[in-house]
Amino acid sequence: MPVKASVASFKLNDGTHIPKTAWGCGGAQFGSDVSVLAQEALQAGIFHIDGAQAYSNEQSLGVALKSSGIPRSAVYITTKLNRIPAGSNVRTTLEESLRKLDVAYVDMFLIHSPEGHRNDHNYGGTKGTALRSVWKQMEGVREAGLTRSIGVSNFTKTDLDIILAEATVVPSLNQIRYNANLLSSSHETVELCTSKGIRIASYGGLAPIRYPGGGLTGALATLKEQAKWSKISDTQILIKWAHAKGIVAVTTTSKTQRMREIAATLTDSVPELSPDEVRQIDAAGEGRT
Repeated sequence: MPVKASVASFKLNDGTHIPKTAWGCGGAQFGSDVSVLAQEALQAGIFHIDGAQAYSNEQSLGVALKSSGIPRSAVYITTKLNRIPAGSNVRTTLEESLRKLDVAYVDMFLIHSPEGHRNDHNYGGTKGTALRSVWKQMEGVREAGLTRSIGVSNFTKTDLDIILAEATVVPSLNQIRYNANLLSSSHETVELCTSKGIRIASYGGLAPIRYPGGGLTGALATLKEQAKWSKISDTQILIKWAHAKGIVAVTTTSKTQRMREIAATLTDSVPELSPDEVRQIDAAGEGRT
């Protein structure tokens, strides 16, 4: 049974639903055993786990999924296609991921980056030929039921134009580096995705907190002067900012309390940002305040 709309989720262009916030197996967790941390994230209430072949921890994620006792249908699993080894293809790499994860299917399968599939030795030809070939295989694994949805990651407008030229299935998601300080540089890609019904997922959304300064720091402080936001953390505000823009927030932490803080954004305990408050954060990120 797929993730239901009753979960705090967004509807994708293929009719499925994706939870609004994900705990990621990359970043600080890259290459690490996540069997305990991923289980803690699930227990905290984050039921979307964002993995990848390149993170080198799918097997330990599989242990977490099995040990959690949570039904497979209640967990949304994303993984991503890495560079394809010689003699392999998209399907065989996904089947290997499924073996490591110990599941029959994933909910979302993304091309991790176009970089690994430009002039790839398995496909040859131009960048466009390689990317289109990979995307056609992505459509095939979706048709085979190995994943419920397919999408891309780190794709620019140029990369998207290449696969959309011959795509039978439009990507349902594009996971990109995105935060309030990157609105201008991301605009062209986000605009195309919006026009095609491709949902954006963001990583690096909390970078403005880790690297404070500029107008955004002041805007968050001003916002928290209001009673509504006085007990809400900067992390929660920026995640709700992403949600208000229809963006899936992907983040990670190894601290249980932080997991609970993040999971709270999926509940009524953290208020929604008003359109004016979203505009204030946008303006601060773009240096217009």
